[in-house]
Parts: sequence; C-alpha cells; structure tokens
Amino acid sequence: MFAVFSVIFGAISTLIYFLNTILWLIPILVFSFLKLLPIPIWQTFMSYLLDGCATMWISVNTLNQNLFSRTKIEITGLEGVSTKDWYLVISNHRSWVDILVLQRVFNRKIPFLKFFLKKELIWVPFLGLAWWALDFPFMHRYSKALLAKRPDLKGKDLENTRKACEKFKHKPVSIMNFVEGTRLTDEKHKRQSGQFQHLLKPKAGGIAFVLGAMGEQLHKLLDVTIHYPDGTPSYWDFVSGKVRRVQVQVKVQSVDELLKSDAFGSDYFENPTQRVKFQRWLTELWLEKDKDIQVLSATQNPDA
Repeated sequence: MFAVFSVIFGAISTLIYFLNTILWLIPILVFSFLKLLPIPIWQTFMSYLLDGCATMWISVNTLNQNLFSRTKIEITGLEGVSTKDWYLVISNHRSWVDILVLQRVFNRKIPFLKFFLKKELIWVPFLGLAWWALDFPFMHRYSKALLAKRPDLKGKDLENTRKACEKFKHKPVSIMNFVEGTRLTDEKHKRQSGQFQHLLKPKAGGIAFVLGAMGEQLHKLLDVTIHYPDGTPSYWDFVSGKVRRVQVQVKVQSVDELLKSDAFGSDYFENPTQRVKFQRWLTELWLEKDKDIQVLSATQNPDA
C-alpha cells in the first residue's frame, strides 16, 4: 500500500515541480528582456526583482517537499548567516538531490545561490538569457593551446571575469561550487587512491578561480557537508517520500583570513608551489569533512 502512495506522491510532486518551474520561468524571461535596457540603476532593480522570483520558485518547491516528500532536514551551523553578506559556498556532492537540499537549506537565509558558468552557455536559448539576468557569473577561460599561440592573452581570462563580477560589489551574492567536480559513485570512488572513505578528491582549480576573480568581494566561506543516513538517494527517491532524513552541517570561515594565509596566493595559476599549498589546504579540509561524515555514519550505525 505504501508503494502505491509513494508512486502517486512522486508523480504529483514531479508535476508540481514542473508547473512551478514554468510558472516562474515566464516572468524571469520577461524581466530578463527588460533588464537588457542599459541603464545601471534599472538593471540593479531588475536583478533584485529576478532574484525575488527565483526565491519564490524555491519557496514553492520547499512547500511541495513538505507536502509530499516529508523529508526532515537536520541542520547545524547556520547561526549568523545573512542575506546581506557575500559568500562562497562549497559542498561535497552525492546526488542531484543535493541541489534541492542546498536551495531549501539556504533559501531566504543567504543570497540566492549562483554557479560560475562557462561563457559559451550564455548562448543556450532562453536559459542563457535567464542565467545572465539572474547574475550567474560567466567564466572567460582560454585553453592552453590558445595561450601557447597567443601569450599576450595570459591572465586576460581572469581579468575579464573579474570585471564581469564588479556588479557584486554593491549586491550581496552566494557563489556555489561542488569542489569534487562530479557526484560520488562507487565506481568513481574505487578509481581513486582511497584517501577518503566517504568523498572524492577535491579539485582546487574552481575555488581558486572564484577567489582570484572575486576574493576581495566575498566575506565568508560556507563549508557544507551533506549526509544521507539511509544511503545516497535518487531524484525519484526524494520526490516519492523515501528519503526520511538528510543531515547538513555548515562551517563558516573568513575568506579574508584565507586570502591572507599562506595557503592561497595571487599567483596561484602561475606558481606551482602555490598550487600545491592551496591543494594541501583543501585536502586537509576534505579530510576533516570525511571524519565528520564518518561520525554521522557511526551515530546512525553504531556497529560501523
């Protein structure tokens, strides 16, 4: 009987996700075209309006989850966060469900989460315009092959991205980065050295690029750990009410202290020694995260 209700709830929930997305995508696209008017104060006003639409989209998704998924999310470490601050948010990555969980956890607590996107994605029909209007930062990265042919372009990609992010000086933002670069699976985990029991190796390049482009604008680093006590869920598991609990831990660090530390330097992309130092710092952070997940797993399974 539960299985029947699970299928029904999952189907209804999926339909609501779809309808809610269409409902808010329409005004977002309309406002996106209006934002093309090259008047700075008007574009700033439209940016806040667009973020409001995105926030409402997440709020309705959360209501949907409360009605049909009924997943309990246990959160620690959110004290002191604010929608008026600037954040770099990093997290481990277990499932596509992670994005729904992060949006729900941080909605109306910090600025709307945004991802760095490749500049080519701005040409994706409709979505590219929406991402631009929602102030998703676009990366200007040159390939090694092009830099070999055009040495004069060295450092220009970071400079261009930094200029594109100047709008965030006066508008709070949260930049999201899944440091592992991909979702954890048993196959991917087995291919790695075994340094981490519950995680994949972290990749420093993405964070380094964000810090290089926006470091002086960002105030706090939110280190997020997501743990699913009953195992990694699929999207269907989540929408059909099979995920009973999700545990989320948030640790707050000062970005300013990180930038001034020995771990990160302004010459990260040019200095191999500096890259090693930053990778070492990130690996230590991930080893601590791995221990945190082990504690959560042991609490859930005393014999583990």
